[in-house]
Amino acid sequence: MSAPRMRLTLSTAPFLRSEQDTPWLMWQVVYALIPPIAASIYFFGLSSVLVLSTAVFSCLLTEWYFPSEPNGMKGESLRDGSALITGLLLGLTLPPNMSLWMVALGGVVAIGVGKILWGGLGQNIFNPALLGRAFLQAAFPTAITTFSEPAKDFFSLSSSTLALPLMKASSMDVITSATPLSKMKFEKEGTELWSLLIGNTSGSLGETCAVLILLSGLYLLVRGIIQWRIPAGIFLSVILFSGILHLIKPDLYPSPIFMILSGGLLLGTFFMATDLVTSPLTPKGCWFFGLGVGFLTVLIRVFGGLPEGMMYAILLMNSVVPLIQRVSQQRVYGT
Repeated sequence: MSAPRMRLTLSTAPFLRSEQDTPWLMWQVVYALIPPIAASIYFFGLSSVLVLSTAVFSCLLTEWYFPSEPNGMKGESLRDGSALITGLLLGLTLPPNMSLWMVALGGVVAIGVGKILWGGLGQNIFNPALLGRAFLQAAFPTAITTFSEPAKDFFSLSSSTLALPLMKASSMDVITSATPLSKMKFEKEGTELWSLLIGNTSGSLGETCAVLILLSGLYLLVRGIIQWRIPAGIFLSVILFSGILHLIKPDLYPSPIFMILSGGLLLGTFFMATDLVTSPLTPKGCWFFGLGVGFLTVLIRVFGGLPEGMMYAILLMNSVVPLIQRVSQQRVYGT
């Protein structure tokens, strides 16, 4: 009786493969976004559902129609889940009463210009969702800075939401209100800490319920999805910079706690600044990136013309990521 033959398997590197592939990472982020999405639906009702659905649908449709690779098949790149996350994040950065045709246009720009134009996933320099919102900020500054109060009825809907393209809707059917950042910047009026924590304030869909966003960020950190140094750098920079200003003139400059809990800082910190494609990979680079985002955010909020600065801070730091990577690379042994 002959001994069994041993079969030798030949393959190319890498020889060790992890189950944490790109789709797995993307779906972990989607799971983490469920609490903020649920909070936005709770506070803004049907408007939140329509805005988020339109943003997701426009991103998925654009991704399907324009393949990332020249000879790629339509719909093949949808499997990684990046277009879904882009749509969700874009929707969470928009006001609940924004016209759906504007939301759809922002989704097309986010995927088309923010991702496909650069060559697809992994090639883009700027965060696609923030690039789409920056386009809407420049094209429709009034619409994107008009915020409605939390809805008292789930099915209450503003006429601006379903307005036809380039048509002006009535402004009398919805109660608008200033966001906490706008009140602080232009009226020097603060907001209760409890309202900031639970999200019962006017603002974008993703500015609701700071507690849930913090828990979602903690989930991503525990699972090892995001790099902890970037959020730590942002919080450290915001606390130091805004804390110094607050100590100098407490009646003029808000406290660090207000800076962290208000606006889109928490959402941007955990879900956009930590984007693996548009953020540095080296430990030192992550610190530089996070400190820069936090410093620019406070700088724009306090001394700029806009009450919010997180979006522009992340996009500006995205543009210098190649330089940060170059100067923060560890020296190779022997050179």
